[in-house]
Amino acid sequence: MKGGDEAMAAPVASSQPLEWKFSQVFGERTAGEEVQEVDIISAIEFDKTGDHLATGDRGGRVVLFERTDRKDNGGSRKDLEKMDHSVSRHPEFRYKTEFQSHEPEFDYLKSLEIEEKINKIRWCQTANGALFLLSTNDKTIKFWKVQEKKIKKISSMNVNASKAVGSECIARSSISSNSTHLLNGGSCDGVYNHPSNDLLGAISSLRLQVTSHESSLLARCRRVYAHAHDYHINSISNNSDGETFISADDLRINLWNLEICNQSFNIVDVKPTNMEDLTEVITSAEFHPTHCNTLAYSSSKGSIRLVDLRQSALCDSHAKLFEEPETPGSRSFFTEIIASISDIKFGTNGRYILSRDYMTLKLWDINMDSGPFATFQVHEHLRPKLCDLYENDSIFDKFECCLSGDGSRVTTGSYSNLFRVFGCSPGSTEATTLEASKNPTRRQVQTPSRPSRSLSSSFTRVVRRGGSESPGADANGNPFDFTTKLLHLAWHPAENSIACAAANSLYMYYA
Repeated sequence: MKGGDEAMAAPVASSQPLEWKFSQVFGERTAGEEVQEVDIISAIEFDKTGDHLATGDRGGRVVLFERTDRKDNGGSRKDLEKMDHSVSRHPEFRYKTEFQSHEPEFDYLKSLEIEEKINKIRWCQTANGALFLLSTNDKTIKFWKVQEKKIKKISSMNVNASKAVGSECIARSSISSNSTHLLNGGSCDGVYNHPSNDLLGAISSLRLQVTSHESSLLARCRRVYAHAHDYHINSISNNSDGETFISADDLRINLWNLEICNQSFNIVDVKPTNMEDLTEVITSAEFHPTHCNTLAYSSSKGSIRLVDLRQSALCDSHAKLFEEPETPGSRSFFTEIIASISDIKFGTNGRYILSRDYMTLKLWDINMDSGPFATFQVHEHLRPKLCDLYENDSIFDKFECCLSGDGSRVTTGSYSNLFRVFGCSPGSTEATTLEASKNPTRRQVQTPSRPSRSLSSSFTRVVRRGGSESPGADANGNPFDFTTKLLHLAWHPAENSIACAAANSLYMYYA
């Protein structure tokens, strides 16, 4: 577990499993309501402070939420703790604003439709009270600035209707001493000379504009990074230097400067000279959270490569390779399909990498490339149904994963709108199944006893979930619904709070 200046202890967690509670839901469906395709959430991301949350959907829209419970309590959590003021309220968010990030396009050269679906959202550093974020669809990345603008509006005119005509006549008579006629042909001499329309009354009814200042959130697209990917973009990731980011498609990874949108540098290229020789593709890529020269990317063969940008301009050779040795005699038609990694995430300190393939979650120590530090079984109960999952294309579903801010727990989604939370500290047996609903523990599975560990697997801890003998049901006998899948979720960077997407609904939980 020791290695260089990165050496540190494994994540430490409380011995007891967290008790998760429902917090909020946005876009909750009523019974029998049909979900529109464009409303299905396709990306979720907290900012670094955890005070803002962004979601993207298949309709190309980005929706922003902001945290409100801290403001209501009069300060940050640290300030309240200093004041010995107990914070009993759970995290609360409210709708902030939304904007149309991408529109459907058509590539006439390739006769290809480019859908507007948001694939990824990444927050950038804030400046001068403005929020900045990157969003991407299959081909185009956009850099957005969201800022509060004060708009001057004319709210009313201090017009006294009974004296409006009189004031108009005063204005006209001051210009000309001759008889002034109204627009409709009438004369205002009589009105002006009327005893009731004295000078003071007329002055009090002068038409003056009453203005008010209103704050409005304005989203502006500052830059568009386009025409750099021949294949669908699957990842974008900010660099810790605050100046650059990467974008990855199936065969290439490009390095961009936030200020320059008309050129990028290709740093990884796995495209073979002959496409018939293609054996694996890039599935996900992410920058190290603190080392600006290090990034990792995963492949469809279940491997993760760590790249050092200082080694060469084109990083075709990796600095480290992480992969799990194949068990002899276990190979089948589905081996490579289920080994494909759909998502990777660095831990906050950069020591660990979490990866998700179809069957498992794996936690990797970047100082130990002999195998995963821990493996968590997510879909082992579906192994007997791989043929059916292949026929209905469910086996190609791409589930995301994420770590808690302290690195002590990991989570990922599953079918029937379920998601799993695992404790990844030494000695932890926490393995919780929750449902994206107002009653998250409705389909709770009991935590299994700690599995035995053999000498040959002393570096690998496998947490196995208790499961039903029926491959189409969970441990409580509830049938799995493969049409409802929880693909996207995010963990608050500083607290035990999870946001997850179930179709068009955004559910939030806290512990």
